[in-house]
Amino acid sequence: MRYAVRTSCAELPISFRSNVTGAFSNGAAWLKELPNLLEGCKQRWKLDVAGDPFPLSFNYVVPVSRANGKGAVLKLGVPNSELRSEARALRAYDGHGAVRLIECDEEIGALLLARIVPGQTLADLCDEKQATGIAARTMLKLWKARPNPSEFRGQEDWTGGLTKLRARFSGGTGPIDPGLVDAAERLRSELLPCASEAVLLHGDLHHLNILQGKGNEWFAIDPKGVMAEPAYEPAAFLLNPDPATCLDKAIQTMRVDIFAEMLQLDRERVLGWAYFHSVLSAWWTIENGGQVQESHIAKARLLRSLLR
Repeated sequence: MRYAVRTSCAELPISFRSNVTGAFSNGAAWLKELPNLLEGCKQRWKLDVAGDPFPLSFNYVVPVSRANGKGAVLKLGVPNSELRSEARALRAYDGHGAVRLIECDEEIGALLLARIVPGQTLADLCDEKQATGIAARTMLKLWKARPNPSEFRGQEDWTGGLTKLRARFSGGTGPIDPGLVDAAERLRSELLPCASEAVLLHGDLHHLNILQGKGNEWFAIDPKGVMAEPAYEPAAFLLNPDPATCLDKAIQTMRVDIFAEMLQLDRERVLGWAYFHSVLSAWWTIENGGQVQESHIAKARLLRSLLR
């Protein structure tokens, strides 16, 4: 079956176009070039489009079939440091706990990835205890990677993004409660100096970024690639998959306890970095042109309340 390749600007979802042009100064030019990029990758790697694009956010992601008949996924994005870091992280993981990188061209922002089948996400599981255990086991697999640290952002740089918040608001904190920001800044200054040895973290390992493969194996996708202490990794998971789950104190307590036990981490460091990350994520929302929702603030307050 042949699929119509809809990549002209007019055929792409408005939300996708807005995201790309809002996030990248050359986003409009990249969107116009997208059909040529897709065609070039098809010819270069001998691919056929095998379905409609996946839901699009900031990258064009489409299922393809290779010349050997195997399914794969082609991901095209505006060339940038985050996409390069993703490719390098996947190369370091080498298919252990993460989707396998088949081909890559960092210069044009193209990644050819193995197709994970059936591909359901952890968000499809109703049992949050089970989902947390799967996430923890995935983390342990990823942390075995032996990367070149110079290829990735370090923890100090990654967490230092919060300093831009006060710069944006002339020393203030804008729509974020100043008390929450003060506490996050204080925690960072306390946690960073005594951080354990850094490993290659995924950096955004939540329910939608963990997919089920054959034989009930689970694989991470879309890594950010950050060299940081392991206690930082659960943070993204604890801010997902939805406000109802994240604002349930009993569920959050259970999830933190599971991570601390299975990963042999200090519970307070896991909570401290999760709280910090909740405030950092609220800033990222502002930085990307969005609006901070009450749920962002509520998540931060709940995580803070669990700290001893």
